Amino acid sequence: MDNHKIASCSVVVPVYNSAATLTTLVERLSLTLPCLAQVYELILVNDGSRDNSWEKISQLSKGHNWVSGINLKRNYGQHNALLCGIRNARYDVIVTMDDDLQHPPEEINKLLDKLCEGYDVVYGSPSKGPHSLWRNLASTISKRTLAFVMGIKTVRDISAFRAFRTDLRKAFANYQSPGVIIDVLLSWGTTRFTSVRVDENPREVGSSNYNFTKLLSQVFLILTGFSTVPLRFASLSGFAFTVFGLIVFIYVLSSYFAQGSIPGFPFLASIVLLFSGMQLFALGLIGEYLARVFDRSMERPPYVIGETIICTSNSDSAEQPEESDEIATIH
Repeated sequence: MDNHKIASCSVVVPVYNSAATLTTLVERLSLTLPCLAQVYELILVNDGSRDNSWEKISQLSKGHNWVSGINLKRNYGQHNALLCGIRNARYDVIVTMDDDLQHPPEEINKLLDKLCEGYDVVYGSPSKGPHSLWRNLASTISKRTLAFVMGIKTVRDISAFRAFRTDLRKAFANYQSPGVIIDVLLSWGTTRFTSVRVDENPREVGSSNYNFTKLLSQVFLILTGFSTVPLRFASLSGFAFTVFGLIVFIYVLSSYFAQGSIPGFPFLASIVLLFSGMQLFALGLIGEYLARVFDRSMERPPYVIGETIICTSNSDSAEQPEESDEIATIH
């Protein structure tokens, strides 16, 4: 790493059933963060854990004056918990990472070094996928879909291990939908994205909460919640099938006048099934969009905070920096 520190840094970690790893995570961050930032904080957002994660967070907050805790009323999802932590972050740069130690705190410096080159968002992309073949495949599909919806052609290695400038949250300050994808929200405020290669460790405790099915569900949320691509696909498909139907109709008429009749019930049944299937598919897509509109019309909040523990911070004697467009550095 270059010989400099950023002015201030907030680390946001969504927590779900990870009481066993939190102590180690905080210990490793306590060794890493003083080397990276003049002032810093850690925000642990408990996303409705079923174990004693909140009790562990409370204990860690008492023992470390730079650790804050937020306890959500129930489980809202990783991105919703991240949004909560991001909105409560106090410092110029925000780093997000998982709670299972797969994202090594020692690799944060690579993200911050790249951020200092003038980018607004930097992803830590693992050198090697640590999961199964099907999980890695679903993850790749999800990342490619997300990059497509974001309209960021320069980045494909999207990751939950990211660093970005805090002032980007102004772009989604009024966002209140229950469907949250942090990366899409960040793309509303900037196009300066990049990624760096980082080491990623295998999960030491428990198992991942994301499986193949959940990742594909997330892909569907990304497409129908933040893009009109599926609707356009349905429209284009409908037009294509209309042209196809017109061609079939002309063929039927010409055959009728040439042969007198067209035998073949299977042909007719196949055409009917083809068209009815396409119609149902299009109606399903429209229904999915209506469901998203319905969710947003009810103004359901993306999260509800039940309890908060505010850190006294390691910088009580220092003036807290204001949000700025540039990262202050010391060479």
